Amino acid sequence: MTPETEDLAREDGVTLWRQIARALEREIAAGIFATGAKLPTEAQLAARFSVNRHTVRRALEDLSRRGMIRVEQGRGSFVAEETLDYEVGPRTRLSEWIRRNNKEPAGRVLDLREVAADAQVAAGLGVRPGARVVRLERLGLADDVPVSLTSHNFPLLRLPGILGALRECPTITAALARCGVADYMRQSSRVTARMPHPREADLLRLPRSRPVLVSENINVDRNGAIVEYGVSRLPTPRVQLVFEP
Repeated sequence: MTPETEDLAREDGVTLWRQIARALEREIAAGIFATGAKLPTEAQLAARFSVNRHTVRRALEDLSRRGMIRVEQGRGSFVAEETLDYEVGPRTRLSEWIRRNNKEPAGRVLDLREVAADAQVAAGLGVRPGARVVRLERLGLADDVPVSLTSHNFPLLRLPGILGALRECPTITAALARCGVADYMRQSSRVTARMPHPREADLLRLPRSRPVLVSENINVDRNGAIVEYGVSRLPTPRVQLVFEP
């Protein structure tokens, strides 16, 4: 257990917020706060160290910047989870790579509907802009922690019935199989990094000061026909990409 109150050395040349950050860092390393555990509130830490909340906030911002904790708007601060290796291979499947990291996979559908392809999606699928496509947006979870936010796009003309299949099947693989795609593989991936949009940060429980990896993927069937264009946003430092030969 952490002490209810703790005196800081106020004249040793080290700022108070840095002393608080070091104290919390030691407790995280010692396992007093386990991975994923919620830290005390700013008010509780302020009372413990006999400082104002602004000083505590500086300490928490420092720990967040160094990837030791994650700060969720409206929920508090949590000890950062370990980094998961996302192995990018020819047949990468979300649930498989999460299980390889000894986590339990889950997913939450955020949006599923037929839309007109914009220029980016049209280029990815090799269709004309405005062509009808099915878009599935899904949040991927590992032990209930968000690890991916992906927009999957499918060409409706090539895959008739895909909308209903995605509604009824538990996985994309099963939905594509129902539409006659027995197997599919990654044709290409392009990875960039940027700061998250506000909605992305909220869904991924990511500070807006931390970047996301953006992976654009094109998947094809055995004959080389494009069956999916996906854009995944992956939170750093929770996920890192590993490219297999």
